[in-house]
Amino acid sequence: MKYLLLVFAGIAVGALVFSNVEFSLSSRGLSFSNSPSFATAKNNIENYPIQSLKGFNEAFVQIAESATPSVVTIFTEKTVNQRIGSPFGFWGRPFFDDFFDMPEIAPRNGQKKVLQGIGSGVVVTADGYILTNNHVIDNADAVYIRTFDNKKIDAKVIGKDSKTDLAVIKVNAKNLKPILIGDSDKLRVGEWVIAIGSPLGENFARTVTQGIVSAKGRANVGLADYEDFIQTDAAINPGNSGGPLVNINGELVGINTAIASRTGGFDGIGFAVPSNMAQKVMTALITTGKVTRGYLGVSIQDIDENIAKAMHLKAGEGALVGTVVEGGPAAKIGIKTGDVILDINDQKVTGSIELRNAISSQLPGSMVKFRVLRNGTIMLFQARLEEQPARGVASAMTEEQEKIPAVLGFKAEELTARLAQKLNLVPGSGKVVLTALDPASNAYLAGLRVGDIILTLNRQSVNSFAGYSALIKNIKSGDLLFLLVERKGNKIYFAFNV
Repeated sequence: MKYLLLVFAGIAVGALVFSNVEFSLSSRGLSFSNSPSFATAKNNIENYPIQSLKGFNEAFVQIAESATPSVVTIFTEKTVNQRIGSPFGFWGRPFFDDFFDMPEIAPRNGQKKVLQGIGSGVVVTADGYILTNNHVIDNADAVYIRTFDNKKIDAKVIGKDSKTDLAVIKVNAKNLKPILIGDSDKLRVGEWVIAIGSPLGENFARTVTQGIVSAKGRANVGLADYEDFIQTDAAINPGNSGGPLVNINGELVGINTAIASRTGGFDGIGFAVPSNMAQKVMTALITTGKVTRGYLGVSIQDIDENIAKAMHLKAGEGALVGTVVEGGPAAKIGIKTGDVILDINDQKVTGSIELRNAISSQLPGSMVKFRVLRNGTIMLFQARLEEQPARGVASAMTEEQEKIPAVLGFKAEELTARLAQKLNLVPGSGKVVLTALDPASNAYLAGLRVGDIILTLNRQSVNSFAGYSALIKNIKSGDLLFLLVERKGNKIYFAFNV
């Protein structure tokens, strides 16, 4: 069986491990007197006449010549006490050993070693601000760049945002050529694009590859908290991270971030952070050193076919509200568990990722409008967003295999004090908790997990184990189960056929 790997496209040779650094947001927003001055001068590429194959070839040459001077190679150094495996070693072996030996700038018998990494970046202002990926520079002790004209310049990290995997560094240099920034929302599937970067090492600096936009809005990839990736088949390899994805006008439309691969090398599926998302993040990082995001105070999920059937909704329409945080903006205006958010600021919502990105792109204090479906009735709400709080790290649970009802695919029990202690849950009278799951069952595949507390079953409240037993008594194979569960303080809906 072949497995699909998600590989960050930046070479972090050695020990530049990705961290979970969080940055809170500033309520002042993005309007500042010292806002960065991005390039605005247009070129003539978009009006280049294509009348022959030679003309088509010349157009690509002009695009590359226009954008390449804005691309830099980024080098990092990290001093460690001992040899640390590649950050990609969790796949069974250090992936980057396939490309290089890990350079050690220290004697092997020394206590300290300096590990080097390499990636790409793109100049966004004439006074030296450079946009790249967070994972390219994260945890580095020293950062420097090499420019298009082969100048080596020390760089300073201005700010980084792990939630989008973006970062901004700064060099003191003059006469840098900033890239033009395009509108990624206008990008269409099938458009020609060019990727530029330093794949597989400095010897291949400013490599130019071409392809098309394969898809837009890719999410649930597992690379960042906020995902809205452009997918492309332009060749991207380790070392391309942080480099630009450029449209046929020579404008930046994305920051190349990662590849999906069965081998660790290029397989024709690359991902880039859209320029519109990147510009908001880098403007905040340049002006304040941190990023602020709006917060509604709900957990949301997609509406799949089973949930749609159970709730008499249309699959892929809206986002379903699970937990409503007490005292949060949503709770204050009356949004409830089970509501379906259909629109935000008159823009249709087709899923949870779209809604989450829309909320996070707003500043704290912003007023947002919602159109909500509740029990067949359309309702209108208006909320003032707050600042996104820091997120805690949840502990993992251990699943146990016990005697599981074959029809259900899971076993539930009364949440006794003993079980509560074992599962690290808060005990409570009348609570029913999942204690075992068949990993081959529809219940497990739908997303149920050990430790989930059942709140409702087929829209009926579960207030005791006896009540739960009565509800499942007549369930037979093929029936649709619709559950609302509580997991680590969040309420989540699940629907599946037993």
